[in-house]
Amino acid sequence: MGSEAWVGPGRRAWLKPHLSPQPPRPCEAYRAEWKLCRSAQHFLHHYYVHGELPTCEQWLRDLTSCRDWEERHSAEAQRSLCESERARVQAAQKNTLVWALRQSPPADWHLPLLQEKDE
Repeated sequence: MGSEAWVGPGRRAWLKPHLSPQPPRPCEAYRAEWKLCRSAQHFLHHYYVHGELPTCEQWLRDLTSCRDWEERHSAEAQRSLCESERARVQAAQKNTLVWALRQSPPADWHLPLLQEKDE
């Protein structure tokens, strides 16, 4: 048998060692994200926040890849889906904070504010 793994009893399919048996998320999650992306509420919100129309093609590609991965154990679908997930995580992590977080409160935090001093 070597380094290959048997899929299940009575089946003639083999998985290569680098293939995971399941996608990173359930396919239903990709379908829900695609459906949300196409909704009118998301359309208006995305246009208001970003000033451009949302693109939902990536969610549809991910859904298709997820189904190919589950149904046909496609290595290409696995690669495509893993790259998409990796890119999504990197995009979420690359956003920097607007300001630096404080390590401790200011020394005079307990003193009255200037407007309270004037009264």
